[in-house]
Amino acid sequence: MKYYIIIPAYNEEAFMALTLQSLVEQTVLPSKVIVVNDNSTDRTAEIVTSYTEKFPFISLVHKKSDAIHLPGSKVIQAFHEGEKHIDENYDLIVKIDADLIFPKNYFETIIKHFQSDSKIGMAGGFCYIEKNGDWVLENLTDKDHIRGALKAYRKETFKQIGGLKPAMGWDTVDELLCKFYNWKVVTDESLHVKHLKPTGASYNKAARYKQGEAFYSLGYGFFITFIASLKLASRKGKPLLFIDYIMGFWKAKSSGKPLFVTAEQAKWIRKYRWKKMKEKIKK
Repeated sequence: MKYYIIIPAYNEEAFMALTLQSLVEQTVLPSKVIVVNDNSTDRTAEIVTSYTEKFPFISLVHKKSDAIHLPGSKVIQAFHEGEKHIDENYDLIVKIDADLIFPKNYFETIIKHFQSDSKIGMAGGFCYIEKNGDWVLENLTDKDHIRGALKAYRKETFKQIGGLKPAMGWDTVDELLCKFYNWKVVTDESLHVKHLKPTGASYNKAARYKQGEAFYSLGYGFFITFIASLKLASRKGKPLLFIDYIMGFWKAKSSGKPLFVTAEQAKWIRKYRWKKMKEKIKK
């Protein structure tokens, strides 16, 4: 199976070489790696160029955008730029962050999952962060969710879900639509990926409202948003974020912001979310 990787990168000089080195050491190499340098002001481009000179399957693309970090929109716009530079001759398309170190057998294992079942639409491992010298599972992780940092999609699935949405919540709606269309989402607990920069490290106040906006855009409705906001704020250890999330939801609702999904998909998503919540309560 041929796989293409797109890596959005903004000021990643501290980690870029580590990520690329872990890719060129894979037991099954990617057919293409496109690094999208999104207006970096550091040595990111220089580091990538040192790899493009040695490895012909790696290429560098430049994109101009604002420096402000709004989670979701900036990174996926960069991903879309990368898509312009690939052909259709792939089986899997992968979006990864520029601050990851993959085990050498990562993509060989991911490919085996896709080959084992033609209904698998997405697959991924788990992100681990360093705490006091140990690598521990990042606490935002659900065992049945693939983190936005390392998403691998079957081409047919990727096309059917309409690709990636350039807004916060893109890495939830992709999985929900995957399940809506009866594709399977597979996570592999044996694949430990080192995540060098914890999620949300640079989010600002505007970005926090975006989370509530994302819950609205996913078609959750108020009650599911209320529960999801409580859970996420609690996981992050910042209870006051709950207020930001709820405010973001109401701001999006009152402005008539369009949903990521159709009315039919939104109805299915709410039903699916309630079902998952009831399953967790029974446990």
